[in-house]
Amino acid sequence: PFPLSFLQECILSGIMSVNGKKVLHMDRNSYYGGESASITPLEDLYKRFNLPGTPPESMGRGRDWNVDLIPKFLMANGQLVKMLLYTEVTRYLDFKVIEGSFVYKGGKIYKVPSTEAEALASSLMGLFEKRRFRKFLVYVANFDENDSRTFEGVDPKKTTMRDVYKKFDLGQDVIDFTGHALALYRTDDYLDQPCQETINRIKLYSESLARYGKSPYLYPLYGLGELPQGFARLSAIYGGTYMLNKPIEEIVIENGKVVGVKSEGEVARCKQLICDPSYVSDRVTKVGQVIRVICILSHPIKNTNDANSCQIIIPQNQVNRKSDIYVCMISSAHNVAAQGKYIAIASTTVETAEPEKEIKPALDLLEPIEQKFVSISDLFAPTDLGTESQIFISRTYDATTHFETTCDDIKDIYKRMMGSEFDFEEMKRKKNDIYGEEEQQ
Repeated sequence: PFPLSFLQECILSGIMSVNGKKVLHMDRNSYYGGESASITPLEDLYKRFNLPGTPPESMGRGRDWNVDLIPKFLMANGQLVKMLLYTEVTRYLDFKVIEGSFVYKGGKIYKVPSTEAEALASSLMGLFEKRRFRKFLVYVANFDENDSRTFEGVDPKKTTMRDVYKKFDLGQDVIDFTGHALALYRTDDYLDQPCQETINRIKLYSESLARYGKSPYLYPLYGLGELPQGFARLSAIYGGTYMLNKPIEEIVIENGKVVGVKSEGEVARCKQLICDPSYVSDRVTKVGQVIRVICILSHPIKNTNDANSCQIIIPQNQVNRKSDIYVCMISSAHNVAAQGKYIAIASTTVETAEPEKEIKPALDLLEPIEQKFVSISDLFAPTDLGTESQIFISRTYDATTHFETTCDDIKDIYKRMMGSEFDFEEMKRKKNDIYGEEEQQ
């Protein structure tokens, strides 16, 4: 196969190489990972957003910056961490735990409790509410979809989440908080769907939190751009070939099936092609837009206890919207900004003709902002699933602040390509791999 761009493509090229497939990976950019790259030095970010002039002296050294275009964290117990561990790409990366997760309520932000003591002391809910909530969390922790004795009259495939909340008599604020800050849903559509998925999401949150204690999220030093690079190295160890700065002139189709890719007048032949939507505009459909605002600050965010990194979730109900607004904040502690600087990225799904107004509640929490970089991106999903054409197209990054949906996309493409379910075991490095690490030392 033949991947072009994005983190999904980089991970798949790694997996396919480990599986003995012959992989050539081309990219029109001079760096790996397309949209999932981190931009350095800071001058390049100014250019990318067409800002006049150069960054002021106060921004420090340009090359101390690695700014993500797409803000995301990794769930400590989530699928991407599992992929990193299985492929041992972890040996190329260093991670730090994000210091806290916060949720917005009535114009203020509150810490999402990360221990039982914090939960009891939290002013997010009253005393009786806390007792009911605790009962609910114990139920979720004990819930096992393979053991009906743990269901307590709930049918995980039929009972809606709304009814489960009713069963525990949870109020609207607690429901908002649970669905959006723990289960990490962007909208309230989940309330009328079977509860199994939501319960599993809350379990993932709790298990991820249990691993490190401060929050369930991890972030790589030097930025998210390290992830595609790590998987690119994995692919290379297994004989994969990478070509950067390759303009793609044409995807060559014969009898409705991909046979190659033309670049600089030459055709590289292939049996399967994986690519992001930007390479195949006629085979994707626009499914929405996301606004993202990268903000450079010289101070931690107020009311976060001076955390050097955090996530803030603004549930849609709190600001009369259909979808949540997110803020991801990291700083010089992660080697992504100059000393004493913080990068906060606000994002949400666009719902009106004035996206900048929509994201204002998040920006208000970040004032004063030293410099803003605003982008509005179209979201694309494939209309061609690749069955005939053998072209497998990834989805654009959504507004979520973690990689779970990205991993679902990887598993989906894998299944469409290979005709079998994705199996983490397939990603394990062969113990006696001929390309070994020795050559790399």
